[in-house]
Amino acid sequence: MSAKRATVGVISDTHGLLRPEALSALAGSDFIVHAGDVGREEILHSLSRIAPVTAVRGNVDTEPWTAKLPFTSTLEAGGALLYVVHDVATLDIDPAAAGMSAVIYGHSHRPGAERRNGVLFLNPGAAGARRFTLPVTVARLSIEDGRAEAEIVEIVRPDVV
Repeated sequence: MSAKRATVGVISDTHGLLRPEALSALAGSDFIVHAGDVGREEILHSLSRIAPVTAVRGNVDTEPWTAKLPFTSTLEAGGALLYVVHDVATLDIDPAAAGMSAVIYGHSHRPGAERRNGVLFLNPGAAGARRFTLPVTVARLSIEDGRAEAEIVEIVRPDVV
């Protein structure tokens, strides 16, 4: 039996700015997840040139075009079920009980990955304009046979705005 594998590029909080470094970091992904606060519809079009995009609406996504974005979404990739929400504080399911391998979220602009009750919680950080002293990042999920492993990728040097 062959292994199920997928690479998922994860981005959030672009706030209307899609950096070329983000596109380069996401190149080669089988799927892309945008965890909200997109800012401009063109960002989703640009990402879709790389791979199919699953996107959710963030708290700053208030323009009319964002009405088509759901507040939550799921994606199956590499045998893993991924649950996507912008603000993890609004999580409306028990991800372990629902069979999720990972919860992907944004909002805080703070990148991080940790396992809770067997579920990977991944925040790719913010890929738009730098906020405070936080890094500018995206993430990659490597999935094999339903097990997701995350890598945070800093796409802009700390001394660059």
